Amino acid sequence: MSKELKKELGLLDIFCISTGAMISSGLFIIPGLAYAQAGPAVVLSYFIAGLFCLPTLFSMSELTTAMPKAGGAYFYIMRGFGPLFGTIAGLSMWFSLSLKGTFALVGMGMYLTLVAKLSLSPSILALLSCMVFVAVNLFSTKDAGRVQVFIVIGLLGILALYVGWGSQHVIASNMSGFFDKGAGAIFATASYVFISYGGLVKVAALAEETDNPGRNLPLGMILSLIVTSIVYALVVWVTIGVSTDLEALKNTYTPITDSAKAFGDGGNILVTLIAFAAFFAFISTANSGIMAASRYPLGMSRDKLIPDFFQKISPKLGTPYISIIFTGIFMVLFVFLELTLLVKVASSLLILLYIFVNLTVILFRESHIQGYKPTFTSPLYPYMQVIGILGGGFLLVEMGTKIVFMTMMFVALGFVWYNVYAKKRGTRDSALIYLLQKLVERDKELASDNILSELKDIVIQRDEVIRDKVHKLFDESVVLDIDEPKKMESFFNIISEMLAEELGIDPDALVEKFVHREMTACTVVRDRLAIPHVIIEGEGIFRIIMARAKSGVIFPGDKLAHIIFVTVGSADKRNLHLKVLAAIAQITQDPEFDSKWMKVGNKEDLKHLVLLAERKRG
Repeated sequence: MSKELKKELGLLDIFCISTGAMISSGLFIIPGLAYAQAGPAVVLSYFIAGLFCLPTLFSMSELTTAMPKAGGAYFYIMRGFGPLFGTIAGLSMWFSLSLKGTFALVGMGMYLTLVAKLSLSPSILALLSCMVFVAVNLFSTKDAGRVQVFIVIGLLGILALYVGWGSQHVIASNMSGFFDKGAGAIFATASYVFISYGGLVKVAALAEETDNPGRNLPLGMILSLIVTSIVYALVVWVTIGVSTDLEALKNTYTPITDSAKAFGDGGNILVTLIAFAAFFAFISTANSGIMAASRYPLGMSRDKLIPDFFQKISPKLGTPYISIIFTGIFMVLFVFLELTLLVKVASSLLILLYIFVNLTVILFRESHIQGYKPTFTSPLYPYMQVIGILGGGFLLVEMGTKIVFMTMMFVALGFVWYNVYAKKRGTRDSALIYLLQKLVERDKELASDNILSELKDIVIQRDEVIRDKVHKLFDESVVLDIDEPKKMESFFNIISEMLAEELGIDPDALVEKFVHREMTACTVVRDRLAIPHVIIEGEGIFRIIMARAKSGVIFPGDKLAHIIFVTVGSADKRNLHLKVLAAIAQITQDPEFDSKWMKVGNKEDLKHLVLLAERKRG
């Protein structure tokens, strides 16, 4: 059973998780390798990569404040495009963020080996570090967030010292030939370093655990991107500017530490501080990587795209322990990958997901879904999103044919997983939409021109719907337990006699309405389940009757129903009618619901089963 995650993360936590996830390997390892590709213009490449993140930052902020749920970008894409794209998005984000976390673990191992001169291999150190971070995240999200705050504040302080001290030693000639590599190299390098800004996606995955997400998430992400972009530009500029051996810079995995040696007499002290800063940075990225990446299998499991055990939450600690453990294992498996390939594949998947995030905002906006009410809205819509989509596509192409091919192969694997596993289980959203469409598309009294948008609205708002009026209606409903077989007319006579006296209407007329409705479009929506529903004259009327027919009720076409939910309401309760149908659809699509319905003992147990099923989805 899925439980709610604790809301323990504030603005400072969000800022530090996002910033710490970005300022790590992308700054302490990549600059030298990126310099080999773009020369001194790599400073511009970092700026361009950050600029291309801006549309997605706004889109992510809007989606997050509209739907603050665990799973971040996956959750939004799933709700916007359905389970197929949701499966691909969820697996891609899990894979990309785990790769970025692995990148940090590898970087940590390298720094400990090269700088601290530890005798263990980088891979072994990475494995040991991963175990520590898994343990921290298992214990508490709040404690993991506190660790992140401490790390990031220390990290920013050391980097500020590095920039301030290093700016006095910059060699102007190191910046000569700024554009010698050409524009193509600048943009290709921007694609290469794009993973450095992956923290924006990570923090969105923690939306369900954020206090006041409407304010703290967008503000934390915006501040983080601004600070990170400035830090990247200044640190990379100083690193290139003070280097005394630019050729060596192209091949080093410790560019900032190497450059700090050129700072004069105090350089050795700064080298030590930078080594500590790098170590803190790798810790922050690995820690936040596990924290955020583990929320994707949690969200996917809730939607039945991967096995149910991924959504288990520790009753004592309030953390998704199965997802955290599997994410840690997943990261360990990639420790032995080649570093450059690791960066490129992670970046390409991230770019692809950023494209879909921008598309998702357009989809929700243009669908005019009533329940889509973000507290932060993206400026310059839709131009900002179009720029993000085109810019992401451009960067993806610049990655090169090999990396694009590998990315498409991963997308294909997601497609296969959906068709082999997830599609057979069904998902709440897609199954619900199709079921509700089937119920109302031929019912003129319930249908409207924008019925699909309304149904999506109900799906998205289902958590709130079930906790209030709908829950009360089910709690106050009449329950029938019928042993002998019944024909439809006989069943409707029983129902109509019960309702007629309470509502003050003619029972024969009500029976006629029910029968006419079934002859027009039978309400047996699947094997065993029928949801008869009619609109009656009057105002403020709505009733539910639940019936268990052990031997079945025979509907048109010899369809047999054992689970029957009867609803009667006036025209002014049309929206409530749709919400009740949505709740029924959610409850009855549980694979075990039918067997439980037939086995429970009495009427109270039947009602209890329905009420418990609702709360599981709250």
